Amino acid sequence: MSMSRIPFQQLPAGIRRAISDKTGAVHQAATTPGGMNSGIASVLKTESGRVFVKGIPTDHPQVGAQRREAAIAPHLPASCPRLYWHLELDGWSLLGYEVVDGRHADYAPGSPDLPLVEAALTELQAVTAPADIEIKDAVDRWADYAPPGTLQYFSGDILLHTDFARDNVLIVGKRARLVDWAWPTRGAAWIDPGALALQLADSGHPVEEAVAFAGRFPSWRDAEPAALAAFGAATAALWREIAEEDEIPWKRGMAERAAALADVLANG
Repeated sequence: MSMSRIPFQQLPAGIRRAISDKTGAVHQAATTPGGMNSGIASVLKTESGRVFVKGIPTDHPQVGAQRREAAIAPHLPASCPRLYWHLELDGWSLLGYEVVDGRHADYAPGSPDLPLVEAALTELQAVTAPADIEIKDAVDRWADYAPPGTLQYFSGDILLHTDFARDNVLIVGKRARLVDWAWPTRGAAWIDPGALALQLADSGHPVEEAVAFAGRFPSWRDAEPAALAAFGAATAALWREIAEEDEIPWKRGMAERAAALADVLANG
């Protein structure tokens, strides 16, 4: 469900006051473009510097995901934008983030961004999912899609991002920054390299080369072939369902790439 954006100035006065209590006086507010389904997404210039504010009404169906994003933020590695504060009042849930001025990663074969993406994911692969936060478990997320008898392979305690779409990876100088933590997941470390491989295939890498890129991560190299085959089958089943429900060309394309990935991993 997408929402219309409202400018910062249209937030209730009590909320604007609560934000300026955190940031100092707000000198300027610019609504950001992009596909986030937030009620508000603005970069504020304030007395204490710039801050990216995104927020939705507390009765919005996505508010649970936004609260998860706030809870996971302190546990994220340095490649992720810092969350400065999380406010809930007057019917709104608002997050105040570090402003990350970057461009979306280029995943094309040979792109100089690829080693930067690899470095950011390598950093994330070392992060254990916090035990005290309600986040999805990979076993539950893939339960409806994994072949019978394979779900145990998805189990693990690593913090996973799971969505390496190019617009979730910003290149800032010589670093890749991972943004949009709507689906933090606890599971086997090899899942994220697999999720990245699918996106590389979607950006023009032959599927075998996308799988070889996943092999740069020890978690993927050390995984049992049966685990990777199960991931391929589950990913193909998931994208098949997505494409059948909504036949937008890019979703059909992802379903085709996922099917090709499943074939390569089944014969791994």
